[in-house]
Amino acid sequence: MLDIINNQNCVIRTGKLEDAEALLEISNSVISEGEYFITVSEELEKKSLKEQREQIQEVLNNEKATLIVAEINDVVVGSIVFRSNKLKRLSHTGSISMSINENYRGLGIGKLLLRALLGWAETHPLIEKVSLGVFSTNQRAISLYQSMGFIEEGRKVKEFKINENKYVDDILMYKFV
Repeated sequence: MLDIINNQNCVIRTGKLEDAEALLEISNSVISEGEYFITVSEELEKKSLKEQREQIQEVLNNEKATLIVAEINDVVVGSIVFRSNKLKRLSHTGSISMSINENYRGLGIGKLLLRALLGWAETHPLIEKVSLGVFSTNQRAISLYQSMGFIEEGRKVKEFKINENKYVDDILMYKFV
């Protein structure tokens, strides 16, 4: 799928092993920002390129999972991953996680990735529900998810302890496809 973002071609496509280095870089960058990610940088064990490739291969080999990336000018700038639950009674559900390079946020790439993911889920014969968790302080992401039809189904109050005096709720959202 081709879209125009900031007068540049933005390609939304299925991820592949060759994307491992770029995806690892984006992931490490988002974690180092420390604002909306559970893992903090000092806890981060640097994932090797080999481990990143193994994770991508695991997703590519799973018929109920997908990896979708956004690239601008042949550079991967974001991704969204869907993983389903292996338990039979939860196998109709799955959760997503999305990461976008900080320099490309606010341009609509998240919406393009989410639209592509939901399109994939809607045509998948086994997937009925897409779920996610988001920091209650991440208003931009919450607005995006709401605009795409996601509904808050719960909240884990003070789920994340940012520092001695600051906590953040985990907002649980879903969308039936």
